[in-house]
Amino acid sequence: MPLPTPPRPGGRTVLPAVTADALVVADLGDRDGPRPRPRPRTGEDRTRPPGPYRRLLAVPGARAFTAGNLVARLPQGMFSIGAVVMIAATRDSYALAGAVVATGLAATAVVAPWTARLVDRYGQARVALPATLIAVLGSLALVLCVRRGAPDWALFAAYAATATTPNTGGMARARWNHLLGGDSDALHTANSFEQAADELCYMLGPVLAAFLCGTFFPEAGTLVAAALLLTGMVLFTAQRATEPPARPRTSGKAPLRAPGMPPLLAVCLATGGVFGSMEVVTIAFADTQGHRTAAGAVLALQAAGSCGAGLLYGAWRPAGSAESRLPWCVAAMAGLLTLPLLAAAGPGSLPLLAGTLLLAGMATAPTMVTTMTLVQRRTPEGRLNEGMTLAVTGLLGGIAGGSALGGWTVEHVSPTAGYAVPVTTAALALLLALAATARSRPSHRSRRTH
Repeated sequence: MPLPTPPRPGGRTVLPAVTADALVVADLGDRDGPRPRPRPRTGEDRTRPPGPYRRLLAVPGARAFTAGNLVARLPQGMFSIGAVVMIAATRDSYALAGAVVATGLAATAVVAPWTARLVDRYGQARVALPATLIAVLGSLALVLCVRRGAPDWALFAAYAATATTPNTGGMARARWNHLLGGDSDALHTANSFEQAADELCYMLGPVLAAFLCGTFFPEAGTLVAAALLLTGMVLFTAQRATEPPARPRTSGKAPLRAPGMPPLLAVCLATGGVFGSMEVVTIAFADTQGHRTAAGAVLALQAAGSCGAGLLYGAWRPAGSAESRLPWCVAAMAGLLTLPLLAAAGPGSLPLLAGTLLLAGMATAPTMVTTMTLVQRRTPEGRLNEGMTLAVTGLLGGIAGGSALGGWTVEHVSPTAGYAVPVTTAALALLLALAATARSRPSHRSRRTH
């Protein structure tokens, strides 16, 4: 029979009862009072899910190869500035310095695709490290030629040897493509991360090179860049676990002849014209304002805007396909590039111009991320590094042409009118992007019908 007992603290009622051979206690819970709150659970239930970049860098081996690649990539923004300062300081000729650097870019446009093809066929470690050693020796030879007063042709030959520098950004993207497989969301984040890394290196590289050359001696920028390139490449190629497999024999077409690739490379060429002309015109405009030394900081703001926008773009999951997004990204870039033109033609204030360049740079990274995503998709299997290197080669060609056109406009018209050059090249890139998208649509429809 049940035996009544007084309620326990908290209003809980317990009724004991005696059966034939046992005592049974029934707890009626919180009939007369609230149930005590459960203790909070610990562990991952209380933590926020990791963001896209934390998940990306949590991939086994990702942090190790990324660290080495960033060290090797930083000199990309140092070599040109270092060579210009070194040659101009010792030979008192900016014309000679510019010609030597232009020759190096032209040699890179020819040699880089072949180096990338060898990387795809024989592996990153077997090709990239020897190619880097040749490039470092070329930089050291340039320093010796400058110091020893060698003839001008020797400077051209030495700097041309640096064209064997591997495409470090392309090799990093190839590793992400290998590690992430067909995960389109993760690849979008990886491409955005790599584009932000490119912008960061091109933002910090010139500043570091100018600081070293001005603080220590003219050759310091080139020497430190060579040391960073070799160190970073050794660290990067040592991560063999994340290296994509070599493809000695591939049955796919050459990337240059792959469907949809030539229009994309034309977009890269026009986009490079934006970068090259903007740099020359901004330096000239700052010089006319009496602040030539501030040109580097002003251009760094443009890279900073692109870097920040790239990281945000990677964390965001944009709707639609990459083919449909590309014209919108290029259109945004063309529209924002009118802001520096208006700032230069109106108040002519350098701080105002710097602010407009910060805004204009925010459309650069989304454009490049979307372009590189399409390049990856349209490159035949086993030749990814070659395909992305062709895209970089297109950018370099556009940079060279944009620099020449921007310099001509500045000299024969005015620095203010020079800002019309990046707007024009961006508009050309938009027309090419629309053409590239229009050409790809029929092929996609035909694929769905089969």
